[in-house]
Amino acid sequence: MLKKLVIACLLGAALVSVSGCGSSDKKEEAAASGEKTMTIGFAVSTQNNPFFVTMAKSVEDAAAKANIDVKIVDAQNDPAKQSNDVTDLIESKVDVLIINPVDSAAISNSVIAANEAKIPVITIDRSADSGDVVTHIASNNVKGGEMAAEYIVKKLGEQAPVAELEGIPGASATRERGEGFHKVADQKLKVLAKQSADFDRTKGLTVAENILQANPDVKAIFAQNDEMALGAIGAAKSASKDILVIGFDGTEDGLKSIQDGEMAATIAQQPDKMGEVAVETAQKIAKGEKVEKSIAVDLKLVEKQ
Repeated sequence: MLKKLVIACLLGAALVSVSGCGSSDKKEEAAASGEKTMTIGFAVSTQNNPFFVTMAKSVEDAAAKANIDVKIVDAQNDPAKQSNDVTDLIESKVDVLIINPVDSAAISNSVIAANEAKIPVITIDRSADSGDVVTHIASNNVKGGEMAAEYIVKKLGEQAPVAELEGIPGASATRERGEGFHKVADQKLKVLAKQSADFDRTKGLTVAENILQANPDVKAIFAQNDEMALGAIGAAKSASKDILVIGFDGTEDGLKSIQDGEMAATIAQQPDKMGEVAVETAQKIAKGEKVEKSIAVDLKLVEKQ
């Protein structure tokens, strides 16, 4: 009887050991069998902007290549919708959450909710004002704003009269690009006007038309993204004015406008690289690896060659 009891205990221990091993190797087995190894949630600010379309596509492609399931939700530039989107992703129990905020302050409660659900958060392009974010992936927007102002000084000389089209109020990219631009512009240029056009081409056209009408001496416009810059070009054409327009992002439409001799230059980002890095970083976080608190993606000034 005792002998049978010992054998039974040994068999039980062996089964527990096998069960534990199988649990720890679950992801490796899933990868080998072609099953998805993890799920990433990506809350993007808008898919009505080519820059973020490229970013979302790169997240999707990088995830597919790594055999990762990805759920992409589009906030349509609505902070309230983005809050609901993130809530849905949290409830679906994604492994890692990547957020491209519409508004850096408004997204904070969503980040905190993810923290409480023990879901790691990555922010991309725009940061969150509060909550625990494992890493932030973005270009150096402050430096990019400085580059734009320095380009205007180089082309038009010091104290040239300029205007600025700002992005969505509350977005970190708006604050940072403006900060960088004014570091140089407030010393070396004459800023006659600045106004928000929400990173939108149509609003960029309308706001630039109003600025040029009220400030006929403006010789250059810095738009905090290419979409607004393209709108500003339309406004300059309507007013029959030769305006130096500088954008930010390096979108396909922006680069084409430069080659066509319309936009003077853009501070080019790499949204495809951002998305790729975000997925790679999400994988590291899911494996318990340490990552940098901030990951920078290079910028470059592009003008017609």
